Amino acid sequence: MVRILVINTGASSTKVALYEDDREVWRETVRHDYAHLRNLKDIKEHLRFREEVIEEILRRRGVKGEDIDAIAVIGGLLKPLKSGTYIVDEGMVIDLYESKRGFHASNLAGIIGYNLAKRWGIRAYTVDPVSVDEMDTLARYSGHPDLPRYSLSHALNTKAVAKRWARDNGRRYEDSRLVVIHLGSGITVSAHKDGRMVDITNSMEEGPFSVERTGTLPVMSLVKLCFSGRYSLEEMKRMIFGEGGIYAYLGEKDFRKVMERVRSGDRRAKEVVDAMLYQIAKDAGGMAAVLSGDVDGIIITGGMAYEDYVVEELKRRLSFIAPIYVYPGEDEMRALAEGVVRVMKGEEEALSYT
Repeated sequence: MVRILVINTGASSTKVALYEDDREVWRETVRHDYAHLRNLKDIKEHLRFREEVIEEILRRRGVKGEDIDAIAVIGGLLKPLKSGTYIVDEGMVIDLYESKRGFHASNLAGIIGYNLAKRWGIRAYTVDPVSVDEMDTLARYSGHPDLPRYSLSHALNTKAVAKRWARDNGRRYEDSRLVVIHLGSGITVSAHKDGRMVDITNSMEEGPFSVERTGTLPVMSLVKLCFSGRYSLEEMKRMIFGEGGIYAYLGEKDFRKVMERVRSGDRRAKEVVDAMLYQIAKDAGGMAAVLSGDVDGIIITGGMAYEDYVVEELKRRLSFIAPIYVYPGEDEMRALAEGVVRVMKGEEEALSYT
């Protein structure tokens, strides 16, 4: 039996779990106030805050280093990588700390996990980080050579549910053609063919808007706004990633509360949600075109997939393409543990980052 500590630092929460092989023994989720997170000045302050949260959970649960065989962490904004399980090494930690491809809370898990693993004399791993890059050549074109499209996505959950769908339907993932819609704080719509994620919407800067991200914007209007003198670079980045989408329109980041407003008859909230679902369906249709219309299924996953209204509206718009399958929530914690178990039991070889 392999005992794995799993750490997932999300945009507004910290999740810690203990797994014995692929069985979850316990899990704790601590949700964070956005105003507090926004006041943290740099990565040092973000790290200190999350470390304190995690250390408190470990103390309360009585977790000791001698009880843990390995640590699994959510992957951050790293260099382009092939799919797999990676050893968290010093080079990876440096890239996460320097945030060379941008800062996201997921960067923190690798640093914290590496430090814990070093203290305990074990290894930390990450599985299918967001920078997994399997895009086809044509998908990389944007319209200008100085601005190529690149792959940043919810690869861990997206590939995990695609493989789960294949198992559930007696298929091989490598022989399946799927469109996967991940509905989280950011939204990724992806096309899967021959075991690869051949095209994706990079939820940091394109695709449908989400709870807190703008997705694709009118480019000329964005350029004018950038040079208007009204906003600094950091303010523009925050507007697009963190304070865009539903939050910009309605001032709310908790999608459950947004849906409460919709159900109570708030017409403005309903219109904003409907606009988001309209964009999601449009991008899913685009991914069906990537697969030349030969689609085995469309998978809806992520936290918003618990909302019947969201699922039914997407079904209404997309069911003409292929059957719809719903896997609500995310399997990220389990997928992280499973990747490490495969390595620890010799079923898969761990990959080197540097």
